[in-house]
Amino acid sequence: MLERYTFSGFLASNLHLEEEIIPCLENGCRHLHLKKGDFALRVGETCRHSFFVERGLLKQYTIDGKGKEHVLLFAPEHWFAANIETVHFGRPSNYFMEAMEDTDLLLIDQPVIDKLSERYPTFRGFNTRLLHAHIRELQERVTLLLSASAEERYLDFIERFPYLPLRISQIQIAAYLGITPEALSRIRRELAERNSGRRMIKGGK
Repeated sequence: MLERYTFSGFLASNLHLEEEIIPCLENGCRHLHLKKGDFALRVGETCRHSFFVERGLLKQYTIDGKGKEHVLLFAPEHWFAANIETVHFGRPSNYFMEAMEDTDLLLIDQPVIDKLSERYPTFRGFNTRLLHAHIRELQERVTLLLSASAEERYLDFIERFPYLPLRISQIQIAAYLGITPEALSRIRRELAERNSGRRMIKGGK
C-alpha cells in the first residue's frame, strides 16, 4: 500500500535540504481540494505554480480537433506536475489538468521557488533535478510512442504505475498509450494467455 505523505513529510523523508527551507516553502504554498472531475488547469488558462499531489490523482491531457483525448501524464500521490509552457513562459496552457479522484494539491508558486533558489544552493540543485526529471520523463514518453510497440508501451506503463490500473479505466490507459481501448483489451488478453501457458508448462515439469 502506498504510504501517504504531507508535503513537508515528503520533503523531509526524500530530500536533503536545510531545515529552514521546508517552512519557507510551505508558507509560499496554497492548498487546493478538487472533487473528481474538477480542473486544476484548463486549456487557455495561465498559471505561475506547480502542483504537488498529496492525495488523489491528476491527469494532464489534450483533446484534438476530432474530440479524441490524448493523455500526457498521470500524477498520483507524491508526484509534481506542471505545465512548463505556462509556468516558465507565461503562455496559455495547451493542456487540461483534471482530478481523476478527490484530490488534495499543494500549489507551489514559481516566484517562491525562484527566491529560494537564489538563497539556497541546495534548493536550487533540487529544483534543477526536478526540472530535468520532468524533461527526461517527457523524452522517454516520446521515445516510447515513436519506437515501441503497443505491448511494450503497456508493459512499461504497468512497471511505472503498478497500482493505477485499479484506479483508472481501460479507456484512460489507452489514451495514455496512444491506442484504442479495443487494442488494449487484445494486448491484455494475449498477455494473460501467454502467462497462463507459461504457468501450465512450469506446472507440468
